[in-house]
Amino acid sequence: MEKLSDIQFLFVSLFRTKSVFHRPDSFSRLSMRKIIAFILWVCVFTSCDWRMKPAERNKEISVKVERYDRLQFEYVTMNSVFAWQKMNTEYPQATKLLMEDVLNLGEVSDARIADKLLSYFSDTTLLRLMNDAEHKYQDVEWIEKRLNKGFGYLKSKLPDLVVPRFYAQVSALNQSVVVGDSLVGFSLDKYMGADYPLYKKYYYEEQSRLMDPERIVPDCFLFYLISQYPMPFGPGRTLLDVLMHRGKINWLITKALEYDSVEDELGYDADEKKWCKKNKSALWKFMLDRNHLNATDPMVIRSYLSNTYVPLFDKEVPFGVGTWMGYQLIAEYMRTHKDVTIQQLMERTDYWEMLLNTSVTF
Repeated sequence: MEKLSDIQFLFVSLFRTKSVFHRPDSFSRLSMRKIIAFILWVCVFTSCDWRMKPAERNKEISVKVERYDRLQFEYVTMNSVFAWQKMNTEYPQATKLLMEDVLNLGEVSDARIADKLLSYFSDTTLLRLMNDAEHKYQDVEWIEKRLNKGFGYLKSKLPDLVVPRFYAQVSALNQSVVVGDSLVGFSLDKYMGADYPLYKKYYYEEQSRLMDPERIVPDCFLFYLISQYPMPFGPGRTLLDVLMHRGKINWLITKALEYDSVEDELGYDADEKKWCKKNKSALWKFMLDRNHLNATDPMVIRSYLSNTYVPLFDKEVPFGVGTWMGYQLIAEYMRTHKDVTIQQLMERTDYWEMLLNTSVTF
């Protein structure tokens, strides 16, 4: 039997107490006062608790962003032995990821690895980038609040999901987010805002628009959830498989972070939102007519998922439109299968079977 919610308990308590009032009039006035006092106590206690506890949120979640980036800054700018030691003793996995996977400087066990890191960041452009990131992100409490909010929802639906440690780093404009064993790192230098001068030199406008501070939290959830619910690899993987898998991840993020729409979660602007509303049916027909759902060609799949503009359907098609369409299919599936839990959804990968059992209304 499911545990009663606070509001259900309130209604049950009132109902049961009301039946007491219909007992014979021989009840003493003292007994009546006790009953009334009990009702008031239940109402006040339950309603207060209901207001204080957000629906479907786990209050035990407490995510803190560890400032690994400040150790980087201290080591690079001051050649601090203390900072380097702390990077290796307190953050061994983060340091290994940074050296070996992000910066490709070599194995972290290399006796010269510290000097390599120092030399790498001696470039004046990278020093300015690191300094600008430190100045822009003096406070990350707002990031922590959103991470806590999202994981509060996720843990209520996926109780076995591990809440990882989070840390900030500077990647020298390499990976935006890295995922390790129960560890997620995000690169502050990749979220300096679309108008950051240095971006104009290295990125197209459609790329830099996704390098906004507001993208940190959804990107962290995206990469972490993909690591926890990976796309099954193997021969015969089709565009539909990829789109619905990415779609369900973004569907879950949209719910966890309480976005008004998936378009907001993906970072679409007003014109792109209008395009989506206008062309949903036409795009779906386009995909069906060309049998793209069955496509296994990596080029076709990439054209639907690319974060840069690809003239796929028309010249105004938003970037990553495949993820957007995947979300629509998942939303339709969940709309017509209200008994399916989020846990069950995340564990399913038989996407063709899911589509065949979905009433697509667009």
